[in-house]
Order: sequence, then structure tokens, then C-alpha cells
Amino acid sequence: MTHTSTEENYIKAIYHLQLSRDSVSTNLLSAEMNTKPASVTDMLKKLRTKRIVHYQRYKGFSLTEAGNRKALSIIRKHRLWEYFLSSKLGFEWDEVHSMAEELEHISSDELITRLDNFLGNPAFDPHGDPIPDHRGKIRVIKQVSLTEVPVKKTATVSSVKNQSPEMLELLNHFHIALGTKLKLNRRFEFDGSVEIKIDKYPATIISEQVALNINCTL
Repeated sequence: MTHTSTEENYIKAIYHLQLSRDSVSTNLLSAEMNTKPASVTDMLKKLRTKRIVHYQRYKGFSLTEAGNRKALSIIRKHRLWEYFLSSKLGFEWDEVHSMAEELEHISSDELITRLDNFLGNPAFDPHGDPIPDHRGKIRVIKQVSLTEVPVKKTATVSSVKNQSPEMLELLNHFHIALGTKLKLNRRFEFDGSVEIKIDKYPATIISEQVALNINCTL
């Protein structure tokens, strides 16, 4: 069954919202999509007709099994395109998201299969998010927030929660990227900020808000 790009955007948004809750309300989805609740209701009716979402009165909407498969397919395409744009065309990690938002709606399964093989079947995108394989399986690695890294311990940056261009620009300023090895020198109890040291660069202090958005492997 084919879907419009707008429908796909809704399906992906519901999937991401469902990661932290059992079901999604119209108002919550309206805020996420930055559109009127009435428009959301109309779209959800279409998706329900296509058996992409379930509806439970007073509980809200959730993706069906078919809806989850479709969401993972869209996410797979998005993250593969991000990887391609970054690794093959040299775009920075704060530039690729908006372009991948357009490319993810290309419907050719054969193109995506060839793209995946061409890239060497990467498991993670440029921001450290896992890329679903062709079966929708996602590789999971054990990560901790930078705020949880023990003092004097060295950790490797593995993903970023907030992937806004502003956040990624800030991380570039601190010389932080995926794979960056950093040592947590000190944690300040007053405001939760931390002092980190990255190889040849001077030690620097970053806020708790930024540290909470940096995931690491130990």
C-alpha cells in the first residue's frame, strides 16, 4: 500500500512519540506536527482506514503491526540517506537531516537495498542512531549519558539525543563528534556541569543540559 509523504511523516512521528508512551493523543501529535488538532484527526482517520493505527477511546492512537513496519522502513531510508550524505558527499552531521527528510519518501525498495549494500550495510547513522535492517531489526548497544560517566573515566561518544543544528553546532565547537574519546575530569555538584578533556584540546566545562544529550559507551 502506498502512502503520501504527509502520511509517512505522521507515521514516523507517531512511532517516535510511542517510544516513551503506550499511545499518542491527538493534542500531542498536533504539537509534534505543528498543525491543528482537526487536521490531525482527519489524518488519523485516513491512517485508521488503511489499518496503520489502532484507536482506543479515551486512550488515543497507536501504530498497528503494519504501521510499525512502515515507520521502521521510513526511518531506515532516512538514516541510510543521512549516512550517504555524510560519508560519501561530505556533508556535516548538522546538515544532513533536512535533506534526508526529503529523500526518505523515495519509494523504490530496490534503490534502498542497493544504497545499503553500496554503503557496506552500516548499523548506525552519523548521529549514532541505529539503522533498521531490511527486516526492521535494530541493533542495540549499551550506552550511558555523559552525566553518568564516572569521574576520571574515559568514554567514547556513541550518539546524540538532541540532533538540532544548534546542538550539533555546539558540539562541533567543543570538538565532540561520534567516536570522540573524552575523559570526565570533574563533576560540579552546584549545577551538574562537567569538565571534560579531549586528547590535544584544553580541558573544557560543558553544562548539564548539553551533557545529558551526549550518550557514551564505556
